[in-house]
Amino acid sequence: MTDENTVINDEQNDLYEHYSFTVDKGQSPLRIDRYVTDKIEGASRSRIQTAADLGWILVNDISKKSNYKVKPLDKISIVMPYERRGVEIIPENIPLDILYEDDDLLVINKSAGMVVHPGHGNYSGTMVNALAYYLRENDSIQLDSERAGLLVHRIDKDTSGTIVVAKKLDVLKNLAQQFFNHTVQRRYFALVWGRFENKEGTITGNIARSKNDRLRFRVYDDENTGKHAVTHYKVVEDFGYVSLIECKLETGRTHQIRVHLSHAGHPLFNDERYGGNKILYGTSFTKYKQFINNCFELVPHHALHAAILGFVHPATAKEMLFETPMPDNMQMLVDKWRRYTSNREMEE
Repeated sequence: MTDENTVINDEQNDLYEHYSFTVDKGQSPLRIDRYVTDKIEGASRSRIQTAADLGWILVNDISKKSNYKVKPLDKISIVMPYERRGVEIIPENIPLDILYEDDDLLVINKSAGMVVHPGHGNYSGTMVNALAYYLRENDSIQLDSERAGLLVHRIDKDTSGTIVVAKKLDVLKNLAQQFFNHTVQRRYFALVWGRFENKEGTITGNIARSKNDRLRFRVYDDENTGKHAVTHYKVVEDFGYVSLIECKLETGRTHQIRVHLSHAGHPLFNDERYGGNKILYGTSFTKYKQFINNCFELVPHHALHAAILGFVHPATAKEMLFETPMPDNMQMLVDKWRRYTSNREMEE
């Protein structure tokens, strides 16, 4: 992922600090994999070596390989692509829609409403709890308080669609490299407010957490603030007041599609957090307002689906491509708008 002298760039990677150490003044030269293994209770040297290979062990903010020898007063950080949690993972018998499985990985079609990782008030009923149960007899996967299974990426609670889960550390390493290099195919369908002037386009803008609302993210014009993010879009159907679009991610930031589309004046339909849960385009007629309320009730969350996920299988080098249709209620929502637009055109 990174070479010995590469500084981890937060505009390219979402990493969270899990552990940090400052090496004692009197420390003699020692391989960093041995040093860190001794410092973290229960850590195996092989897992620490894998973390180093992935660029997740930083010395003075620079990634180092396992054979780096620590020096007095070195500042060592262990970073991971997921937030640290002190939550016990309880295996729960929750059904999973498994699209594909072999000895190396799983591909899951996550339903809208299911949280991926425990935390922030969602400590049960998550996909990780379900994986902990499903993979409970798999000795190659270490289930601990940090994670169950080896999730390479995540999608929002109310976003449906495909997620790949590694079963082995070397598979995680390979998939993480593909995500880092932007060679993974990820395409989403979104119903958004408004009509686009251009049928295809690209939205670019640094994304960072809002200073006024910690639950929201926003686009910053200052290139030194936030993380570089690029979203490509294409209009699939134009319904006048709303549009069905396909989004292709070049980067993968938290809430990226939701933030970029809102910034462009096209919030996701019924996205409460980013202003899409009220009428933004259309008429003031009571009949139209009732139509919108019926649509909101049909899909009571933002209308976003991770439809396509493609990657190279780490073990076989085979091109893997998974495509899931929109969930029934989102398809019904699109059909509802299609009928509404057709009837309006006939009336006109």
